[in-house]
Amino acid sequence: MMDSRTRTFQLSLAADLSWGAILTALLAGGAGVVLRLPPGFYGIAALLYLAIALPVIRHWPTNRDFGWANRATLARAALIVLLVSLAPFIATLGNWLWLYGSLCLLALILDGVDGAIARATHTCSAFGARFDMELDALFILGLCIAVLALGKAGTWVLALGLMRYAFVAAGHWLDFMKRPLPESFRRKTVCVWQVVTLMIAILPVTSTTFATWTLATALALLCYSFLTDLRWLYQSGRQP
Repeated sequence: MMDSRTRTFQLSLAADLSWGAILTALLAGGAGVVLRLPPGFYGIAALLYLAIALPVIRHWPTNRDFGWANRATLARAALIVLLVSLAPFIATLGNWLWLYGSLCLLALILDGVDGAIARATHTCSAFGARFDMELDALFILGLCIAVLALGKAGTWVLALGLMRYAFVAAGHWLDFMKRPLPESFRRKTVCVWQVVTLMIAILPVTSTTFATWTLATALALLCYSFLTDLRWLYQSGRQP
């Protein structure tokens, strides 16, 4: 009886990705109509959702329920796709920029929801952690693009969003970088500082000078954090 009831609440992976696509389309469509955005905005949103869905299809078993924690992450993915797609056009938002900043704060707050659900339902997994991490990386890159589009910092600000992707890419050639990293309060603190400074930088009341100095500090801390992890990976990789 219990198994039968459990199965009734299960959705196929295709169904989960479909409602995620519908939610993304509704958010992007609503923003596009209200803000009168060019067709390129819709193309970016479609490509971003596809870039999220394809790895999920590849790595998640089709005969296994996606789980409520991953569904919460997928819902947040729709919001992040909207924010990142808007980033190149952020200079045209005008007073809507305050709403954009509020949605960024909402995306940051929702970051902890999926983890709480996973712990409550005892469904924590490496896939869920990686899914959440990749969305965080995309969100940060989108904020970097927004800051650049607003002219609050130079092209160097993109390093805040691209450094993690460079780290992952280097792991394909350097075997010692493929080792899992231990939990780190330092790493989490630097990540939060990175996101917060980027979010503050996009606000209309933030001056270019203040944004530049705080973001430069965030970049310095991020470089230090990556170098610390690289040193640990290299030393542990040399051990027998």
